[in-house]
Amino acid sequence: MTEGYAMETVPDFPMADSATLSSGMSSASSVSNGLVWAIACRAGQKPERLTDEQIARALEGGDPTTPGAWVWLHYDIVHTSTRAHIQAIPCLPEEVRLALGSTDRGTNVEAEGDIVYGALPGFDDAMSEDDKNLSAWRFAVLPTLLITTRRQPVPALGVVYRTLQRIESFDSPAEVVDYTLLEFADTVRRNIAMLDDQLDRAEDLLLTLDQHTDFGRISGLIGRVRRRSTELRRVISPVDRIFHNEDLELPEWAEDDIRDRSQRQIHAALDDLLALQDRARSLQDELASGQAEETNRRLYTVSIVTTLMLPATFVTGFFGMNTGGMFLASGAMGTVEAGGICFLFMMITWLLLKVMKLL
Repeated sequence: MTEGYAMETVPDFPMADSATLSSGMSSASSVSNGLVWAIACRAGQKPERLTDEQIARALEGGDPTTPGAWVWLHYDIVHTSTRAHIQAIPCLPEEVRLALGSTDRGTNVEAEGDIVYGALPGFDDAMSEDDKNLSAWRFAVLPTLLITTRRQPVPALGVVYRTLQRIESFDSPAEVVDYTLLEFADTVRRNIAMLDDQLDRAEDLLLTLDQHTDFGRISGLIGRVRRRSTELRRVISPVDRIFHNEDLELPEWAEDDIRDRSQRQIHAALDDLLALQDRARSLQDELASGQAEETNRRLYTVSIVTTLMLPATFVTGFFGMNTGGMFLASGAMGTVEAGGICFLFMMITWLLLKVMKLL
């Protein structure tokens, strides 16, 4: 699994023409149907690319060409022609076909008979971990057939494909769903680790709080963490609820594979995410306290200066009255004497503040 992470930003299956499919599949048909890859998988063997005839037989519900194998068809549904092609798959009920061609980003898992279908979250093929957007991929899985669709390349599906190329096949197509969810959960936890590092930087700045502290930078760090963690939680929470939904009755052949490791990893990622959000809220409260303390300190300084200037304001106002008999009006040192009176009153005010322990 670790090897695939280095290639997460590579599209699911870098295929630009029909050479990556079987020699029997024409370029025109692969483009019109939106087929990204079509393979038959068997434990201990490399996947076998399917021809047009084999794909048609698989979509009609026929048995795979190799005994003990299962088929995986992966579609890009960005074009309406692809969605029309999916709506014509004969082996699937109408509601399953509609789910595969849907463009909604909602998350759900349903079961009908031996078919398990729905939509699960994934990250798109962004250039870095920081700007990965969340998307959705859809699936319909039967005992010997897996059909997946997506609108944007989903790196987790590409990781599974490359795993199959290393002759690390799965016993059933349901294991592909489980493995893809494991990749998604692992990517989420790496995102959480990066967000936690950003909170560490914000916490370091808060612990070294002084008059030169940049509160705007700290607020920006915490804001980005809270925004990203909220996005992740909105996606992970529905998946976790799906796994704990007692009304969801999966077929016996898929019960253990789909509700195996991925359920524990998704729940663990959600727990980590909730802990991250609690820490971000605590730092936000501490930041608000620091900002309030800094504001109070500045207001205190302004109040002291204003208080000290009150006597001088009174003296200047008094001497500014245009009335007769104003003393010091006739002397040559009247201005200096008035200034001394202002200073004397300021010192008296300062001493009074000291005595009352207001300074």
